[in-house]
Amino acid sequence: MKVLLAGGGTAGHINPALAIAGYIKQKRPDAEFLFIGNEDGMEQRLVKQAGYPIKSISISGFKRGFSPRDTVENIKTVERAIKSTADSKKIIREFKPDICIGTGGYVSGPVVKAASKLGVPCLIHEQNAYPGITNKMLRKRVVKVMVAVAAAKKFFADVDTVVTGNPVREEILTADKAESRKKLGLDGRPVVLSFGGSLGAQVINEAMADFVARSGRDCKYQHIHAYGSYGDWFPALVREKGTDIEECSNLDIRPYIDNMPECMAAADLVISRAGAITLSEIQAMGKPSILIPSPNVAENHQYHNAMALVDAGAADIIEESELSGELLMKKADAMLSDSSVLEAYTQNAKKMAIVNANERIYSVIKKTLESR
Repeated sequence: MKVLLAGGGTAGHINPALAIAGYIKQKRPDAEFLFIGNEDGMEQRLVKQAGYPIKSISISGFKRGFSPRDTVENIKTVERAIKSTADSKKIIREFKPDICIGTGGYVSGPVVKAASKLGVPCLIHEQNAYPGITNKMLRKRVVKVMVAVAAAKKFFADVDTVVTGNPVREEILTADKAESRKKLGLDGRPVVLSFGGSLGAQVINEAMADFVARSGRDCKYQHIHAYGSYGDWFPALVREKGTDIEECSNLDIRPYIDNMPECMAAADLVISRAGAITLSEIQAMGKPSILIPSPNVAENHQYHNAMALVDAGAADIIEESELSGELLMKKADAMLSDSSVLEAYTQNAKKMAIVNANERIYSVIKKTLESR
């Protein structure tokens, strides 16, 4: 079996593709894989790190403004779209895949489109309740659309759609808390894992700077915090608040978390945005969380994602407009100081998890191949 996968731009599109590949490999050790990603996208690092081959194309999204600069960029985007489709066809002809799976992001557009034109059966997976524009545009070019939640089906009412849940990496499902803590060099104090997404989030970094600085002084908690590719100013901000990260063994501060299964397994509390894949992993691991939805997303879907957990007693929420270091620490302290509260969050999160999403997706892939 030869499997072509395309998805990128953010970890929310890349990790589902890696999870799907990992599960197929488990079921079919003889399977061959090829990823196609944007030449300067983070998928280049994540896919290679996972041990899969990846080929590159160049693609970008359209600017919504009408300034001369936006117009120039949009002309370049059209040129890239034409070239990326041609480049995708060349790669596909060389690889000769049996199936193509797109997991969203601009890069999946030309790849799935090219594969479909060349007669390769295609599937797409939509992680969010409100679909991205690429998947909506591709819906009529694929055999089936797989969605994470039933609420997304209405956007694909004119095509064959199935609810599978979000694919969760096998490492997330099997990671052990005690073993992960030992590997990370953590002791028995509470562990707070925090991140604002692969690019980082300024408001979360600013609030976490207060929290991290306090923990550097009182050493009450251990922290693993990722400040993102745009947050390299974070260590300096913590230093301004009186804590030198380099001198605090309880502070693990980095640009990006490459070993998320271990870090999440080790955590007692997760502080993050409310992206679909992050929430699926939080639910699968049963982790108490404080969610800070991004307001800069289509249809405010992260808020609705977060409230689904809050209403189920599986998480707490702070809206970005209300976020401060003081409020974040107050909520974290309240949760971490009461083991019965943490356990209630854990059990309620686990109840929401679709832990067989990988098997559901594999079943769709298998049936698609059998019907060729």
